[in-house]
Amino acid sequence: MHQEFSQAASTVLSAGEESERLSGVHSSNRLLPGPLLRLAHGVAATWTWRGVLPGLSLSILLTIAGFWIGPVIKGTNLAILYMLAVVFSALRWGRSAAIVSAVFGAFLFDYFFVPPQRTFALGDVWDLITLIGLLAVGLTVSMLTVAAREEAHSAKSREERTAVLYSFTQSLAAEIELDRILGAIDAHLTKAFRRPVAILLPESASLKLRFLSRGLELTGPEKAAAEWVFANSGEAGCGAEPFPESRFRFRALKTGRGVIGVLGLFSSNAAGVLPAGQQQLLGTFLNQAALAITRANLAKQAQRAELLQETDKLQKALLNSVSHDLRTPLVSIIGGLNSVLHDSAVLDEVTQRALLETARDEAVRLNRLIQNLLDMSRLEGGAILARTEPCDVHDVVGAALEQLGEAAHSHPISASVDPGLPLVPMDHALIVQVLVNLLDNALKYSPAAAPIEIGARLEHGQLQIRVGSAGNEIPGQELDRVFDKFFRGSSARSSRGAGLGLSICKGFVEAHHGRIWAQRRRQGGTDFAFSLPLGAKA
Repeated sequence: MHQEFSQAASTVLSAGEESERLSGVHSSNRLLPGPLLRLAHGVAATWTWRGVLPGLSLSILLTIAGFWIGPVIKGTNLAILYMLAVVFSALRWGRSAAIVSAVFGAFLFDYFFVPPQRTFALGDVWDLITLIGLLAVGLTVSMLTVAAREEAHSAKSREERTAVLYSFTQSLAAEIELDRILGAIDAHLTKAFRRPVAILLPESASLKLRFLSRGLELTGPEKAAAEWVFANSGEAGCGAEPFPESRFRFRALKTGRGVIGVLGLFSSNAAGVLPAGQQQLLGTFLNQAALAITRANLAKQAQRAELLQETDKLQKALLNSVSHDLRTPLVSIIGGLNSVLHDSAVLDEVTQRALLETARDEAVRLNRLIQNLLDMSRLEGGAILARTEPCDVHDVVGAALEQLGEAAHSHPISASVDPGLPLVPMDHALIVQVLVNLLDNALKYSPAAAPIEIGARLEHGQLQIRVGSAGNEIPGQELDRVFDKFFRGSSARSSRGAGLGLSICKGFVEAHHGRIWAQRRRQGGTDFAFSLPLGAKA
């Protein structure tokens, strides 16, 4: 009978293992829940000795308790309690505890509570059936319980991995600069895998180190390992062939366009290499990192293309200015001078004087245009530096009107400067040029004989200078664009100029930490105003 029981137990154990195999429940492939730093760690192996003692202890305690409750309930009813013990062991301590609890519980139940007691012999076939049922149900329930428990662990682990990847993706999506993206990659990988990081990217036909976690240094053999990975799109370094002596395990950063770099995780020895579950998670991290680095490189290329486009636009505008705005005054100057030189005998004195004045005005306009081009080149090159010193606003307004020369006589110009204005720190030459450009703009776009107004006052602790005219109104949608380079409003198409004067004004004012703006006048026309701080700023 004892032999029959042993064979039955073996049959049930084999059936339990086969059921587990068919159900696909392999604990070595399950992942424990837990903190982010333990993501993708495997749960306990199929058998661990840590569960043996708790399972055995629970069966012994239940047997001891059975001596007290046995007289109250029938002995065979104790089998239900042993089944509950198996379920509890499976939930609390895992598969090994459940198996031990089921097997030892069956033997203890048979020995102490199945007649004849204190022996493994069975007096009745129904006792054998009860014992086999106890063992089979206990093992089956334990396997199902462990499977459900591990499935819950796996679901929680997948949820954690998804949360980590989402956070990683969000961090990369929020950055566009390569250095910040590399910093985000290091922060997330170090947190998720507890490994310092090295990132190498191609530059000038060679692989260069672009990021390395603090406290580390990349040796010559490790650089050679990274170059091999980049060239062969493989994996090398610690614990792998080739370059097993490397402290870093290098993997390629790949996209649809090929290998775009190499990332290495530091491991002190081969035993510190990531397990299989974490390797899969690392692969997902690397894919996201490669896409983010590619996006940063494409953004940089787009920026370069935009810069080239702007340069091309500047060159075309300069050529256009040379062919039109520079050529027109030169033609007038040369024509007037030739007439005076070659036709002086047939020209009266008044006509000659008029031709010379025209040549002079065109020469002044040509000089102003060339000065604007030079000033714009200085602004583009960052060579404008305001050298401030206390200046009198009256002197600045007077110097601007003097530079305008005869052009200022074509319109009545009135200046209103509040009395008692203090000396204001400014670069005299730059602010005079700002006023000259604003006045020249007002003179060009105002009707003949329309008054031009200049006003200077203190406003909110700053000097505010305003140039107003009753000229053509600037449409509201163009007010914010009038200070852009080469922009000429719809009302200025027939006027001369390259569209640089107001842009230069903006650059000079901002060099003083001031502000410039345009606004429409209630009575018609446009006001241009700028403000300067009364205290010099560094």
